Amino acid sequence: MLPVKMCISASAASRIIFQCLRFYCQKPPKKLRICEAVSSSDMGTNVKVQGWVRSVRHQKQNLFLHVNDGSSLQSLQVVASSQLNHRLLTFGSAVEVSGLLVKSPSRRQEVELQANQIHVVGECNPVDFPFKVKERHDLEYIRQFPHLRCRTNTFSSLLRIRSEATTAIQLYFRDKGYVQVHTPVITSNDCEGAGELFQVEPAFQEKQEEDGGQPFFSVPAYLVVSGQLHLEVIAGAFPGVFSFGPTFRAENSQSRRHLAEFFMVEAEISFTQSLEDLMKVMEEMFRSTTEHLLAQCPEDVALFHKHVTPGHNDNVDLMMKSSFNVITYTEAIDILNRSSQKFAFETDWGCDLQTEHEKYLVKHCGNIPLFVTDYPYTLKPFYARDNLDKPLHTVAAVDLLVPGVGELCGGTLREERLDLLKTRLALAGLDETYRWYLDLRRFGSVPHGGFGMGFERYLQCVLGVDNIRDVIPFPRYSHSCLL
Repeated sequence: MLPVKMCISASAASRIIFQCLRFYCQKPPKKLRICEAVSSSDMGTNVKVQGWVRSVRHQKQNLFLHVNDGSSLQSLQVVASSQLNHRLLTFGSAVEVSGLLVKSPSRRQEVELQANQIHVVGECNPVDFPFKVKERHDLEYIRQFPHLRCRTNTFSSLLRIRSEATTAIQLYFRDKGYVQVHTPVITSNDCEGAGELFQVEPAFQEKQEEDGGQPFFSVPAYLVVSGQLHLEVIAGAFPGVFSFGPTFRAENSQSRRHLAEFFMVEAEISFTQSLEDLMKVMEEMFRSTTEHLLAQCPEDVALFHKHVTPGHNDNVDLMMKSSFNVITYTEAIDILNRSSQKFAFETDWGCDLQTEHEKYLVKHCGNIPLFVTDYPYTLKPFYARDNLDKPLHTVAAVDLLVPGVGELCGGTLREERLDLLKTRLALAGLDETYRWYLDLRRFGSVPHGGFGMGFERYLQCVLGVDNIRDVIPFPRYSHSCLL
């Protein structure tokens, strides 16, 4: 057979070449996060977004989706031809969408994505999914699903706020010249002296000892309750240090105030002999972090203040505009004893202030943060600096109490006088255990002090959340089921 000759015109050949060049030279869609897409800065651009479907609305000719990827409270509206609809395209499904970012004709959003391709990456059965479209679930309900609650608007907002608060605290200390220290999670000391410790042992230790082997650690080891003592070590070479990490309490409590694992911000300051120095850092850190949150997460914070804790924004405004109050422990006891309110716990001088006392004191003093200073000698740990006062005998300690929460920060000046520290450790039978701590006073010691702040309690204070389990991604508490 003779080959068939095909003849095409020059114009047809030009069109084919142009189409081929257009296909091969076309830029791939620009990948954007949802927060970038809704900012309108890439209007008229061919883009691709990835996320989870928050709502689906079908019409005869068009399909409307709202897609969110956790980067913003606001979702991106996607408009597509009904031909792109798919049975797996449901509320909760994961999708990848490509198309043109254009100005939206609707007043509800600035931009929308005109999709030319929708790919369902992960399907979701909306019947079995515990969260329903267009329903506002309360915190108690979503707490039942710790593995899924990050899919809700409320908890995704909480996680963004928590992330920004972490950044703000680190920025505050960095700008003040502090050095961040990663203190140990496993330690041999009980810094707080409360005895609520998780002991750490390898799973094979009992068998190892039966076979005549040595225990993994030479001394009993525990999950850390505070990084303070390790910070004191490092503060022997730096004027200011801080840590930010997990701490643990083996407290058998089911209350809304307690967790077995939580995060602490702790700071240690050298060359200071004043509680006022500590109070200044506490107040500055609180204000700086809160200002950062209000500036960087206005929509997320507003969601809590509007739908979860209505009106709490007024409380935050009052705290930010007011100077923090200061009273002594002795003055606090006097206020409590003059109160007409009946307390469940005693209010005699020398008692430990309970949550009910702390909340009353804050409310009595104008419902703004309150410093309480100079606690009884017997209430504070061995490292608290003795005021050497009579007849009451107090130490240089300070707690920061805040509305709705009670104690937020606790700190002391540290006892730097070697003779007084040796005496107190000997009376407690701890002089051998803390011989290394005495060495810190022997070799170039300086007056110093520090404090710790419960990070989750800070979030409760700013957001107005009542239960501490609603401000941490994975709450650990007694009798809880661990993921």
